[in-house]
Amino acid sequence: MAFYTEKLGFEVVTDQPFGNGTRWIQLRPPGAQTDVVLFTPPGQEERIGGYQNIAFTCEDVVGTCKLLKERGVEFVKDAERANWGGVEAIFKDADGNTFVLADPNE
Repeated sequence: MAFYTEKLGFEVVTDQPFGNGTRWIQLRPPGAQTDVVLFTPPGQEERIGGYQNIAFTCEDVVGTCKLLKERGVEFVKDAERANWGGVEAIFKDADGNTFVLADPNE
């Protein structure tokens, strides 16, 4: 959770026990209307540490990458024009999950 709150700047919406020693952690990116939940269902632990089919969007990918790198976020792909026309970068969270950071309008 520290990665998402301290490095990405997400706010905690809820953090509560979910049973069997697990927690339901719901976070919101700055200015977003959509939340992200940090929860791995039992039996799906193999999904941790891989590519996540999630893209976060922003208006300035290059500037956002610079800010996040200053906060210690590791990028596995720097910002560049993608074959679909927008600008994208790929970053890792503390567990090795990778996510796309993109601006489809750039």
